[in-house]
Amino acid sequence: MMTDMTVATPVQALTKKDFESGLDVRWCPGCGDYAVLSQITKLMPKLGIPRENFAFVSGIGCSSRFPYYVQTYGLHTIHGRALAIATGLKISRPDLSVWVVTGDGDALAIGGNHFIHAVRRNIGLKVILLNNRIYGLTKGQYSPTSELGKKTKTSPLGNIDQPFSPVALALGAGATFAARCIDGDQAMMAAILERAAKHEGTAFVEILQNCVVFNDGAFDALSDKATRDDTRLVMEHGKPLIFGKERNKGIRLSGMDMEVVTIGENGVTEADILVHNENAAHSGLAFSLGQFESPDFPVPFGVFRDVDKPSYESLSQQLSESARAAKGRGDLQRLLNSGETWTIK
Repeated sequence: MMTDMTVATPVQALTKKDFESGLDVRWCPGCGDYAVLSQITKLMPKLGIPRENFAFVSGIGCSSRFPYYVQTYGLHTIHGRALAIATGLKISRPDLSVWVVTGDGDALAIGGNHFIHAVRRNIGLKVILLNNRIYGLTKGQYSPTSELGKKTKTSPLGNIDQPFSPVALALGAGATFAARCIDGDQAMMAAILERAAKHEGTAFVEILQNCVVFNDGAFDALSDKATRDDTRLVMEHGKPLIFGKERNKGIRLSGMDMEVVTIGENGVTEADILVHNENAAHSGLAFSLGQFESPDFPVPFGVFRDVDKPSYESLSQQLSESARAAKGRGDLQRLLNSGETWTIK
């Protein structure tokens, strides 16, 4: 009588080190991309997903070097087309955790059409947009998020293009998860990335990222300890939208518009301040927040919207299953030879 002596091999817990490729990271010293890479490789082992079930997809730009630096499957694709390729991958392999790392130029210029349609379809992608408000890889041309008046190599007299707000654009396209953080706030970035990773459907995260060579200091007012309390609005679900060093500034809804008010002046109390609701069925207020710009308003950070809706790939799978149930699996050869055919001699 033979006895089965097979012993199950325990699954080894993965660490941050397991998700680091070991290749030389070729970003400029001090680039904000390092912080994002560090937080993502810290997050991967926490998700309980086998390493071979991750895929990172990128287009063209400094941010698009990302797949080389994570020890997972990855695709370095062409300019602006990362989301289109990632869409095909996710639909064909819905079991994979598919991440798209892109930049403000790659995603919003040549890739703008793919961006809005991926978001509106609610495909289960994690879209990380590193926004430095400049074309860094091609040496400092203005991008779709460069501020008005910005002098660059392609706008020597000042940029006259109205910039996109990536968050507002995503919300306008129907984003079910939209968030913003900044490279210097590691704790906030870690929390937002983890929530994005667990979201069903498109999870969009804009990360404001400093380009030390071609746009250094673009976000100083938002990161400097001396000014950031007055220039940033940190949103928390279920809490009033209050900011400022003295925690006495807030956002009040006046009719259909939002305004900055001071608590304690002109009879304003905390009860007058708008309470943030990231789970709202409609994205109108989140969209308004996404358009806040300094100096008139503080720049919001955190999760703008997080709602549950069926993902595109789950709906696609349901269509396939119902079609097979009604008509069987089908026969490709029969399909190709169906209808009218011609014989060419």
